Amino acid sequence: MSLVDTLRKPDDPVVAGHPGASPVDAQAADYIALLKPRVMSLVVFTGLVGLVLAPGNLHPVLALTALLCIAIGAGASGALNMWYDADIDARMARTSGRPVPQGRVSAGDALGFGLFLSAASVLVMGLAVNLVAAALLGFTIFFYAVVYTIWLKRRTPQNIVIGGLAGALPPVIGWAAVTGTVAPESLVLCTLIFLWTPPHFWALALVKAGEYERAGVPMLPVVAGPEATRRQILAYSVVVALWGLAPVACGLAGLLYGAAAVVLGLAFVVLAVRLYRRRDDRTAMQLFAFSIVYLFLLFSLLLIERVAGWA
Repeated sequence: MSLVDTLRKPDDPVVAGHPGASPVDAQAADYIALLKPRVMSLVVFTGLVGLVLAPGNLHPVLALTALLCIAIGAGASGALNMWYDADIDARMARTSGRPVPQGRVSAGDALGFGLFLSAASVLVMGLAVNLVAAALLGFTIFFYAVVYTIWLKRRTPQNIVIGGLAGALPPVIGWAAVTGTVAPESLVLCTLIFLWTPPHFWALALVKAGEYERAGVPMLPVVAGPEATRRQILAYSVVVALWGLAPVACGLAGLLYGAAAVVLGLAFVVLAVRLYRRRDDRTAMQLFAFSIVYLFLLFSLLLIERVAGWA
């Protein structure tokens, strides 16, 4: 029995006779889709900010290598997630067009692709950059693919809370690529993303609660209901707005970032309050979209201030 056969689930579309059971020849675009490029772009960007903010210097070639390894590691995580979650993806409109449930890439190929990229990214990071960054990258891939995807996602409504650590670690990896250490300042950035993830994702989950319920995924709106979810979103939004000022307190950011963090944090809370009061999908999607802008602008300002020497 092969590794692929051992790891397949009984309800894997390839096994269960899903329409994707006889995949056509995969195109390059299908393998790119396995990497979740939109998610990868944010991961690489936050990793870049951690790398630039870290004290010390890293040769540009090594810096690009580190970022490439972070990108490939993120893509590997996405491929492994799509392999394991193919049965869930097939039941949800938002994800049913992905390559595995559509049969454009077989489950075995997605698994092999993800495992190869995982090993390659960690190996190159260790050989070219340093072992600490490589270990952190390997842990991040493992945490997303195994702890979140295989263990938490189907078992607890806290899946996205705990699993959010995987998406929060890239700044720490970028910092470690330069310094070879994990510093408190890098953990401040990690914590910001970690706290941001639940209100960001739960806003979307409110809108897609019916799909998650049909797919058997115990997201918070499915298990606790929309009212409890809105309360949690509001509570987390307040904490995110306050923690957004932590980079100023620890010396990573200056006045420009601080002023923006106050304004953006207030806007985050106002949208969360509006969602709690209005209870409609449109407001939930507004909060979801703004949360992306919020994180992107804060990390952009950290980058701008450091490059300009204002921090």
